[in-house]
Amino acid sequence: MRVGLLTGGGDCPGLNAVIRAVVRKGEERYGDSFVGFRDGWKGAIEDLTMPLNVEACRGILPRGGTILGSTRTNPYKLDNGSARVRETLAKEGVDALVAIGGEDTLGVAYRLYGEGVAVVGVPKTIDNDLSATEVTFGFHTAVQVATDAIDRLHTTAESHDRVMVCEVMGRHAGWIATYAGIAGGAAETLVPEIEFDIDQICEDLKNRHAKGRFASIVVVAEGAKPKEGTMAVTSGEVDAFGHVRLGGIGNMLAEEIERRTGFETRVTILGHVQRGGTPTAFDRVLATRFGVAAIDCVHDGDYGQMVALQAGEIVRVPLATAVSELKTVDPKLVELAEVFHY
Repeated sequence: MRVGLLTGGGDCPGLNAVIRAVVRKGEERYGDSFVGFRDGWKGAIEDLTMPLNVEACRGILPRGGTILGSTRTNPYKLDNGSARVRETLAKEGVDALVAIGGEDTLGVAYRLYGEGVAVVGVPKTIDNDLSATEVTFGFHTAVQVATDAIDRLHTTAESHDRVMVCEVMGRHAGWIATYAGIAGGAAETLVPEIEFDIDQICEDLKNRHAKGRFASIVVVAEGAKPKEGTMAVTSGEVDAFGHVRLGGIGNMLAEEIERRTGFETRVTILGHVQRGGTPTAFDRVLATRFGVAAIDCVHDGDYGQMVALQAGEIVRVPLATAVSELKTVDPKLVELAEVFHY
């Protein structure tokens, strides 16, 4: 078969491991040929391609990012976008497409499947917010990056008796913030799932300082929101999928904490550091398992499916299920984090 691959949305560690696994098993076990579409759905629309084979994929396992490039292009926001994708696939002689991405990329894949495109999805997001899979590759790497940063912030916070606000990624789900907050010993962990009370946070920090704990770490997900009327927030521009470009809650939070408590407060916004760099061993293995399962799915003719991790096993789930709703943080994990907020 001739199989197309693309990586869409935000990049993350482990994407190259998926590409390598799909190509390796496809070429050596099934005798497939491959074409990579550059820059996500943009490449599929504009016929921007690069050849893929085993030789081209050597050495990419530990590399972060994606050799195919990625954008947040949405075919359904462009004139005849989906038709142009189908025309490109026909022109390139593609029998099946493996789409690697998060809710937006896989949402497009699901719609194209409804239009007759033979497509298989692979779940990717550092936010870990895709339903139907227990975990996505890239998440553990992002958590480790955030935890390492928090460990470093502890020492400088203690040296200067400061409050340190650490902003991490997490638009709608606070998985990174929750895991990193627990692992890093944060005094407060703020997630999008629960509106925070700035007055209560400041009271908690005052109580910590009254006990002689003069250094506190506050971890906040970029999508965290204060209770209405308690703190002013700003909104940003919107991307092709209708998502507001976030970032900045950490600065606003730090200003409010310092103003209300009098404690010297600094902010560190980790941003795209969480997306970059070498994937952890866990993410490399999971991405490899997903890639091998995806090409098997193609050869079984089981299209319209996404490979997923459930109970330690790689399974197939309908794309419709995968993109139906976001997976938010388990309330029990939030409760676990709150145990250490005093």
